[in-house]
Amino acid sequence: MERVKTMSRNAAADSDSYRPDLLHEDEPRYLRRQKPVEIRRKKFGGRSASFYRRAFVFGIAATALIAAAALAGDFLYHSPQVALLKPDQVELSGNRIVSRDAVLQQFARDRGHSVLSIPLDARRAAIEELSWVESASVQRILPNRIRVEITERTPVAFLRNGTELALIDAHGVILDRPRGEDFQFPIITGLSDNMAREERGRRMQTYQEFIKGVDLVRAGSSDRVSEIDLSNPKDLRAVMTGIAAPNDAQAVTIQFGQSDFAGKFRLVVDNFAQWQASNGRVRTIDLQYSRQVILNTDTSASTTLAKTR
Repeated sequence: MERVKTMSRNAAADSDSYRPDLLHEDEPRYLRRQKPVEIRRKKFGGRSASFYRRAFVFGIAATALIAAAALAGDFLYHSPQVALLKPDQVELSGNRIVSRDAVLQQFARDRGHSVLSIPLDARRAAIEELSWVESASVQRILPNRIRVEITERTPVAFLRNGTELALIDAHGVILDRPRGEDFQFPIITGLSDNMAREERGRRMQTYQEFIKGVDLVRAGSSDRVSEIDLSNPKDLRAVMTGIAAPNDAQAVTIQFGQSDFAGKFRLVVDNFAQWQASNGRVRTIDLQYSRQVILNTDTSASTTLAKTR
């Protein structure tokens, strides 16, 4: 009887130790079996179908654009509607001395070709090689025109070049004398086309400084300069009239050296009447040396040192 009671107590204890609700609370969470996650596999290498549809449409559009560009390029380079066929398709402005024929000659090789194939920089450079052209611009005017704008050179003196009398600009560029044009300039000697253009330019800069200097002392004095010798870069020599008075026709050769032209010419203007009264008719005046004036007169057998006021 006692044994039966013991077995009953053991059975009850076992029953309590295996109660489902107790097992549920004590069971570790990581031991629970979770619901498996469903994995969807994408087709076409991970890209969606809409992506490939867009790529297909884009490819068709790109092909159409390339074809259209090819057709447009073929039209622009081969159609007569964009070709340079007639001389009047070249517009020219800014020229007075430069002839239209001289400019059109630079486009002779482009006749019959598309305006898009014309090398504008090369044509501009060729036009600027023309003697009277200082600068030029060349533009395309679609569909089939070319516009050329020219800035011509400005002559500032005549140049005695051997037996010829040409023109020269402020940069030392020698210019042919155009027909039908009337210029009033001094004649320059001592320069030639054999001299480097840069050197001619430097000496022409001296010439311009001289012209400005004498006009600063007495307005219009540059109009009384008949000839200027630039052969010696350290001594500008000028033949001038109107020194004693604006209407005086007496020609005097003056050596100005290479600087202070205004100051030296003022010295001549202020003292010329006195020098001539004291020494006779003055033929040359040498102003090369500081604080010293050397005169050569009709009455003197040699040079004379002149006094100044």
